[in-house]
Order: sequence, then C-alpha cells, then structure tokens
Amino acid sequence: MPTLTLAQDPDADAVLSANPLALLIGMQLDQQFPMERAFAGPALLTERIGEITTEKIAGYDHDELVAAFTGPPALHRYPKSMAERTQAVCRVIVEDYDGDVTRIWTEAADGEDVFRRLNALPGWGTQKAQIFTALLGKQCGLELEGWRDAAGSYGDEGSRRSIADVVDAATLAEVRDFKQAQKRAAKEAKAAKA
Repeated sequence: MPTLTLAQDPDADAVLSANPLALLIGMQLDQQFPMERAFAGPALLTERIGEITTEKIAGYDHDELVAAFTGPPALHRYPKSMAERTQAVCRVIVEDYDGDVTRIWTEAADGEDVFRRLNALPGWGTQKAQIFTALLGKQCGLELEGWRDAAGSYGDEGSRRSIADVVDAATLAEVRDFKQAQKRAAKEAKAAKA
C-alpha cells in the first residue's frame, strides 16, 4: 500500500496506508460527514479496540462496538448505524473472502468485477463503490483492466471529484469546492422546477 494523505493527519494516514480494512472502513464512514474526519475514523477505532481486523470487528460485542464508534469524539455523525454497517461489512468479508478484504480487488477479474464486489457490500451503493474503485486505481496500484470505466467519472484522469483525488491539502480543498458547487447546482435546479 502507498502512503496516503486522505485524513490529512500523519498518524491517521499511516493507519490507512498500512491496513486495507482501515481504508475500506474510512470509505464506509465517508457519508454525510467531512471526508478527512471519515478517513481519520479508523485510527480512532484502532486506538479504542486495538488493531482492526475483519474477524475482530465481525465478532465484536455490538454494544461495545457502538461505544467505540460513539467516543467521544464520535467516529461519525451517526455512530450507532455506522458501527452496525461496519460490522455487517466485516461479516460479509469474513464469510465471502475468508476475512481478507484485499481479495475483493486482488481476486477480481477486472475493474467491473471490483466495482460489483464493492457494490454488493452492506450499505454500499453505486457511488461509494465507484469512488473506492477510483481510489484503488488512482492511489493504491490497482491495475486491472477497466477500472477507470467501472469508476465512472470518479476515474477520470486529473479530476477533483472525490476522496480518490485527494493527495494533499490543496487537492482536498479542490474536491471540497467541487462538491459544494455540485450541491449548489442541485439546489438551483430544484428551485427552478418549483
């Protein structure tokens, strides 16, 4: 795994860079929550429960896992539901991939297969699966044929659409500006229809 700068914090980014499950959990948390805080979540979780593995989280006591997500500080705006989703994802990985999260992409036939496997995870949808596919391709060395197509516009070279494009503070600001522009455009379109 390369050295990532998604959380904009050296210690949190070290956890993401060393542990593929932490990276997947960061993507899980990247929803209705600031990107860099979502990707800092796995480091906080590691501090609270020790090294994070699929087997550990899959079998973790529900209430204790919710408490670990709740903090303070909370790992997410909705810590209980995110703890439950993360546990559900880990259980699927244990059942379908023998606990090895990397098998989702290392054993995939092509980029579309990576996307399909990610999209099948509990709580994941098209957009989250496309963004993570783009992140794997742009920053984690995924070289499977078709990954850019599977990632949709998130796979575009030089784009600033998602966490897949964040490599430093400047690109984080560019991605944030893009997302805010998208929200403004959506509000304007909705207002025009009213």
